[in-house]
Amino acid sequence: MDKNAKIYVAGHRGLVGSAIVQNLQAAGYTNLLLRTHAELDLTNQTATAAFFAAEKPDYVFLAAAKVGGILANNIYPAEFIRDNLLIQSNIIHAAYVNQVKRLLFLGSSCIYPKLAPQPMKEEHLLTGPLEPTNRPYALAKIAGVEMCWSYNRQYGTKYLAAMPTNLYGPGDNYHPDNSHVIPALIRKFHEAKVSGVPTVTVWGTGTPKREFLYSSDMADACVYLMQLPDDQYEHLLGSDESKSGKFEPPLINIGVGNDVTIKELAQTVQAVVGYDGGIVFDSTKPDGTPRKLMDVTRLNSMGWKAPTSLEAGLKVAYQDFQTDTTPT
Repeated sequence: MDKNAKIYVAGHRGLVGSAIVQNLQAAGYTNLLLRTHAELDLTNQTATAAFFAAEKPDYVFLAAAKVGGILANNIYPAEFIRDNLLIQSNIIHAAYVNQVKRLLFLGSSCIYPKLAPQPMKEEHLLTGPLEPTNRPYALAKIAGVEMCWSYNRQYGTKYLAAMPTNLYGPGDNYHPDNSHVIPALIRKFHEAKVSGVPTVTVWGTGTPKREFLYSSDMADACVYLMQLPDDQYEHLLGSDESKSGKFEPPLINIGVGNDVTIKELAQTVQAVVGYDGGIVFDSTKPDGTPRKLMDVTRLNSMGWKAPTSLEAGLKVAYQDFQTDTTPT
């Protein structure tokens, strides 16, 4: 990507988008197109088409999405599938119409089957049932992968889908009901420390294993992929299965390649926050998928590996929480 290229980061205020913007700015990219939801409703096809027609971005990072944890996915399934389908369909089609050079579609590890072999490889997509608690969101993201693949096959576009593992870091959502596991735990342990309560209750048995990627590392991987030379980048764009006979979606995993149990995660967050009480696991609450470890062989073999340890990333995330969030 040329330093003066027009780069649109959809969802630039979220955890993913804000980290990508910071990475691009640090690398010297100055021509960034950024719009808030109030300025541009990406679920509105007419508005999205008009924006692309007026601005003509060269590159697109599609990080805009409706996201949330297990509770939010259970309460708002219709919004999770509807809004995400609208956002990605509007952007991907507008990118094609306006001849965007490259588009990176950001998804989630939940696109893989609930009981996929571990670690999960890109080829495990569509090989089994999904985790029911986030199936609407996962199906929307799978549709986004297929849409990138379809446009590449039919129109010769260069759209790549990147699937990060569980993310955390500065700018996360610390809402008491609609947040993911790390921001939820940071908030719980912090509030327990401040109020002096003797125990913190964590959902589930504590036995499921999860992989966590620091948001700045994720952004670095995304920019790394978009900067690849044409031959390397185009190698990632999948093949036409009717011709190749192979299931090769334009998909690449982004992760750290190792995981921890929820119990180990809770204990690490407890130590980072400095909470001295006990931890109680509520086994009446859902555990979700038993394990979700990404196979990152493909990305690592191209020369990129995540540099930030979980403890180091959590320390920065907790500082961010204290600085930017006022607990209630």
